[in-house]
Amino acid sequence: MTNKKNGTLYIGSTSDLIGRVFEHKNKIIPRSFTARYNLDKLVYFEWHNKLENMVIRERQLKEWNRAWKIQIIEEMNPEWCDLYNQLLIDNGYQPIKK
Repeated sequence: MTNKKNGTLYIGSTSDLIGRVFEHKNKIIPRSFTARYNLDKLVYFEWHNKLENMVIRERQLKEWNRAWKIQIIEEMNPEWCDLYNQLLIDNGYQPIKK
């Protein structure tokens, strides 16, 4: 999650990506890191078939330096577009209208 291109980054893991991003976008937890820094754009994600692999990957990414994190985002999403609406569509939901 981020607030803008090359902005503050947040890395997390969840078994419900759509629901968790919804919580970040709507600041459901008002004092959270994402709420404090207005991190409301999903710019990168990975799917893992095992919870253990997801947790290992989250820990790995959190240890990376910022340049590596930016590189992996830009390989998947060079324009840093918010991927949430496409994620919704790909999973049979209606996109959010602004």
